[in-house]
Amino acid sequence: MANNSSSCKAWCITVVSAVLVIIADKGKPNFAYIALIPTLLFLALDAYYLALEKGFRAAYAEFVKRLHAGSALPSDLFEVIPKGSQTALQLASLKSFSVWGFYATLIILVELTHWIVLVSGK
Repeated sequence: MANNSSSCKAWCITVVSAVLVIIADKGKPNFAYIALIPTLLFLALDAYYLALEKGFRAAYAEFVKRLHAGSALPSDLFEVIPKGSQTALQLASLKSFSVWGFYATLIILVELTHWIVLVSGK
């Protein structure tokens, strides 16, 4: 899951950079906000992957707890279901610095590009 989160960030940078370069080249500052669409989509996907990872870690911790207590069943070995509410885990993931720190910086970059293209176009 951590690799998927990293890939989200890499693809997001690639797509947003390409959009901003095209916008800067064309001199259309209002189109800079188009770059917010992939940013928000990748933010949601990144939070989803981090939420899944948290759910799987919780399931693993519960299994180990049952194993040490001697109450683990053979069927527990093959149960791969993330524990917890996916919605709650996604909201908790959004509070993570690895998510909001990265995507907030990217949103600021989009706004900065909008402003620079706007000022340089006059």
